[in-house]
Amino acid sequence: MDWYQSELPSPVVRDDEVTVAARRRKKVAFPSPGASPVVPSLTPARPLQRNTPASLFRQAVTPRVPDVSSILVPGVRTPRYTHTPRHGTNLEDGDWTNSLYTSPVSGLDNSSFSRGDDANLSSALLKEDDPGEAVAAGLFPEFLASFLKHSSSAVFELLEDYQNICQEKVDVLQSVVLRAGQNSKTASVRWLLQQENCTWRLIASLYRDRVQLALEEDMMIDMAVTGESEKVVVEQLFQRDAVIRQSQLVVDWLESIAKDQIGDFSENIEYYAKNVCWENTLHALKIRSKSASDFHVPLVTELDPDAPLRQQRPLADLDREDDARLLKNLFTLIRAGMTDEAQRLCKRCGQAWRAATLEGWKLYHDPNMTSGNSALQPVEGNPQRGIWKVCCWRMAEEEKLNRYERAIYASLSGNIKPVLAVCESWEDCVWAYFRVMVDSLVEKDLMSSGMAHQELEMLPREYLEANWTMEKVFEELQASESKRVLDETKEHYHVIQKFMILGDLDGLMEEFSDWLTASKPLPFHLLRFMTHLVLFFRSLGLALKDEVCVDVLKAYISLLIRDQQTDLVASYAGQLPAELATTQYAAFLETVGQPELRPRCLQLAGEAGLDVSAITRLVVETVRGRDDADFTHHSQTLETGTTKEDQKKIDVIDWLLFDPAHRAEALKQSNAIMRKFLALQKHDAAKAVFSKVPEDSMREIYSQWTGVGQTAPLPAEDENAIREHLCIRAYLEAHEAFTDWFSHSSSAPQKPAMAPEAKFTERVANEMKEKEYQAAMTAWLSRLDVLTEDVKERIYNVLLFVDGGWMVDNREESELDEERSHQMAALRSLCLPRLTFLLLSVLQSSSRHQEALRLADIISADQHKLHQVFSKEELRRFLQKLRESSLALLDQGLDPLGYDLQP
Repeated sequence: MDWYQSELPSPVVRDDEVTVAARRRKKVAFPSPGASPVVPSLTPARPLQRNTPASLFRQAVTPRVPDVSSILVPGVRTPRYTHTPRHGTNLEDGDWTNSLYTSPVSGLDNSSFSRGDDANLSSALLKEDDPGEAVAAGLFPEFLASFLKHSSSAVFELLEDYQNICQEKVDVLQSVVLRAGQNSKTASVRWLLQQENCTWRLIASLYRDRVQLALEEDMMIDMAVTGESEKVVVEQLFQRDAVIRQSQLVVDWLESIAKDQIGDFSENIEYYAKNVCWENTLHALKIRSKSASDFHVPLVTELDPDAPLRQQRPLADLDREDDARLLKNLFTLIRAGMTDEAQRLCKRCGQAWRAATLEGWKLYHDPNMTSGNSALQPVEGNPQRGIWKVCCWRMAEEEKLNRYERAIYASLSGNIKPVLAVCESWEDCVWAYFRVMVDSLVEKDLMSSGMAHQELEMLPREYLEANWTMEKVFEELQASESKRVLDETKEHYHVIQKFMILGDLDGLMEEFSDWLTASKPLPFHLLRFMTHLVLFFRSLGLALKDEVCVDVLKAYISLLIRDQQTDLVASYAGQLPAELATTQYAAFLETVGQPELRPRCLQLAGEAGLDVSAITRLVVETVRGRDDADFTHHSQTLETGTTKEDQKKIDVIDWLLFDPAHRAEALKQSNAIMRKFLALQKHDAAKAVFSKVPEDSMREIYSQWTGVGQTAPLPAEDENAIREHLCIRAYLEAHEAFTDWFSHSSSAPQKPAMAPEAKFTERVANEMKEKEYQAAMTAWLSRLDVLTEDVKERIYNVLLFVDGGWMVDNREESELDEERSHQMAALRSLCLPRLTFLLLSVLQSSSRHQEALRLADIISADQHKLHQVFSKEELRRFLQKLRESSLALLDQGLDPLGYDLQP
């Protein structure tokens, strides 16, 4: 062979160029498949290439959607994918963030991250204690806003919004990670959001196809296979077979992730050779032909593509390095679905023959066989595809070839083992299995249609008889020998992606249930993702395990409450069953301590369709029901102070006062709280509750009742609540009057005392003080008489309460509240005797013994039946007090009842 003798600049002449290339080689490296993540570019992603080995299959993956429902939005492309960093630890592991590492191409062009607003933003974020969480915190309100913005028929637009939101945060976090380092907390948050972004895109791709299939299933007609060409047969296969179509969607999804990872790296890779294949070997052979030395390093003597394998001789060192790097980079391009780019790279490196080997996968189709057009059209594909595929298979089995070269041709021929040998991550392995599965299913369909190449019979039996299914793929992954793949199989997002691919929602719900009950808490953003995934499935009308959906929503609501996301809770609570929604939102309102936030919370509840009345009632009932103290006879005689728990009960009544429509309920709940306070002799607390209730409440209740056109009397429960409120007011007024009387009676003026043997000036001064004392005493006695009359009147108002007595309902309610009835009866037994004894002490202290004796007539009267609320001990004490008054009257020369003695 003398073709290599042509005049070309030798490497000796081009030493400077080689040196420059070697230096560049150290600066720019290309990541191996499954290796470290690549910094995503901020420029918009290019459209996915349609020229990958499976691109012909892909043409039928998403058929044109007829206008069957507005739920599908044809022609809308989801946002670009960002590569997900790959590592071998579970999301729950404490050191999982340490597996993130610097991208090999991160030094290529990151200027877009450090310019303008991005630079300022990242600098500001770095000042935060946790920049990642500071950025990602905005996802919570943004996801809700997106969820509320889209109607139930625009579910796929909603998924696109979710992807866009995640991508925006990832872009911001990326600039922070570049400055803070890959091992920072921000990097872990970025990884989570990247995984979420990828998962949303997978869901959108698969369920767009599944929803379309469900809408068209009634119109599906088995299409007859004409058998005119391989391409037509495969297109019809993709039209009618959902499994192969969705399997190809998975391949497309994984390739799009890898494509975003590598960016435009191929334009930046430098090789020792320039445009000529194995240029350094060629130069060495030319030198040897002119040299008389017998000692040479063993090299190939021919430069055809098969020469190294055929002669079992090596290439020049630099060419071997070039080949190794080229093959690795070619496989990475094919892994990213960029076969055209791989072919261009081959041509640029002088290996056009290798570019041609990547062309043989295309399905054969001659449009001239069916076209009625007289003009000839170009023939598509490879008519000898069978021979090409057998050759690819054999090359993949050749152990002497570079492992990436074997993997390239294995991926093109459906040979799984050589591909798995270079797959390092879960994504890589899933891609390999699904690519082989699609290849196998296509070949089987071609065989059944009678269009298979006879040469394919030369392939191993395990390939021809393989029965690939999606379930089998994931079973194989579970049995992987790679520890990294096994660990990544357990990661939360990979588990979700597996069930999404399988369409096994029941299995996914079981996983969710296990995660929620695990001892380790879920990452916040994963829980947000789970919640919106459940809501997405609901919007599609898919059958889910309700109890798990409820548990997911409850967990997310609890997270929002802990995180004080006040404006978000109502909307998610509204997605729960009505009774549970009321319970959850009531529990949330208990945590809202700022008075200025309370009206806003109730407004949001109303907008979310929650039962605000039931919620506020439950809040009050829950808070007031936490006191286990029962209604008993007073064991203490002194006023009990107001505790912090009491203050919570006082403040909780505010929830019922924001809306006038809840005024009746406010009256009932305030009565219940005050009943308990009165039983415990916490009169100040009861007064605080009473002062909360607006004075116009009774008028408002009547106004609302008549405002709806009602002419009948108020409902019995509302009328009884009003009466009870008046009873409590009478009691509090009586207690207040007694407190004033007692305070005044304890502050009598002190009579001045004159010292013995006082001098004249002292006696004059004492006389002036005596006059002042007499005036003060007169005023004090006058005030005491007024207060005595007042306290007597107010206590009688309670003892002789109109229409049946104090704390007695006038009307019978349709549904008797036994607890309330018990408490009101207990209050009569607790408070009425006490007021009676207070009145006795007031009258006896004021020497009004005859009026004190008249109390016996009132207590014993059948009209009021007050004696029934006294215990035997209290009646004994009451009679003892009356005896004291009778004795005092006798001492005054009157009879025991206070009348003049008859001679």
